[in-house]
Amino acid sequence: MQRAFIPFVMMLAGVTPGHAQQTPEAALQMGEASTPQGVISPVLTIDSERLFRESAFGERVTREIETQSEQLANENREIEAALEAEERELTEKRAQMSPSAFRVLADAFDEKVQRTRAEQASKNRVLSETLELERDRFLSAAGPVLEQLMRNSDAAVILERRRVFVSSSAIEVTDQAISLLDETIGSGLPEAD
Repeated sequence: MQRAFIPFVMMLAGVTPGHAQQTPEAALQMGEASTPQGVISPVLTIDSERLFRESAFGERVTREIETQSEQLANENREIEAALEAEERELTEKRAQMSPSAFRVLADAFDEKVQRTRAEQASKNRVLSETLELERDRFLSAAGPVLEQLMRNSDAAVILERRRVFVSSSAIEVTDQAISLLDETIGSGLPEAD
């Protein structure tokens, strides 16, 4: 009984004993295949994080954000050192001032510290927003390129690789997508005349 059940289940799954014993080359002809132009498969996977990070566009954005982040970190350190020096100076003056006069200076200093923190936090938010805007620009520019990759592969869908439980590495097209994006959109900046 069990011997008859296994071929029946395989047949329901669309696998006949002949398919189950095919060589990898024959299996590729049945579903996914590799051609000189790339993968032929109805389903492709892509690592979108790596796609952005390793593309010329993403590398440019990463460099720019890192440079601006370093500048902001340096600015924060300079501001912190200046505020610490101002606080020490204020503390030293305290002994020679009346409590009410000191309170006015201390309140003004506290207000300055809060204002400075808010300004620096705002600059940090702008950097994060810039990164998100650049990612959105990248995805908009990448859309037509990925559609072309789908057409070239006879694919119906490209799935995020990290969201797929199990897949063949043959349908992973991140490297091809990066190459195609670098050829078509490059760094995302207008070409210099």
